[in-house]
Amino acid sequence: MGLTAAAAYWFLPVVIPIAIFVSWSDMKRMKITNQSMMVLFAAFVVTGPFALGFPDYFWHLLHGPIVLVIGMALWALRLMGGGDAKMYAAMSPYFAVADWFLILMVFTAAAFAGVITHSLFRFTPLRRLAPDWESWTARRSDLRGGLFGLDLAFPKGLVLSMTLLFYLILVAVYR
Repeated sequence: MGLTAAAAYWFLPVVIPIAIFVSWSDMKRMKITNQSMMVLFAAFVVTGPFALGFPDYFWHLLHGPIVLVIGMALWALRLMGGGDAKMYAAMSPYFAVADWFLILMVFTAAAFAGVITHSLFRFTPLRRLAPDWESWTARRSDLRGGLFGLDLAFPKGLVLSMTLLFYLILVAVYR
């Protein structure tokens, strides 16, 4: 059994403002802050028992440290940015392992939409709406990580935030 609609309704009010902030911050400064990830994880720690009940809560809570160790190993191998690894760990308790296929589909759609939307702004005059954002000019050589081996850097906090939000919304609406 995956996440229930009731659990998604508990999580959405606390996740929405954090996800919006992380998306904005990552596009503007190419940084996913430690504080925002601590707030995201703390929000789960506080709302999780009410949303899931204690047995499921502890299993979901265990996702964080496991994903953090894997993410830091990938960061050490220069396969992903440290902020991305922290975000994976902070958002992992919100997901149910049983929903892995739904999560993968939502992540794929969010990645596609994020790349298209960001590129639409990055490579067109729409860029003038936020001319000082670092994500317009960031290069992979400036940061750890990159997009498909290209020298262009991409704010993956945008995609990860969309993945978490859309997953919770889909669960809330369709379960």
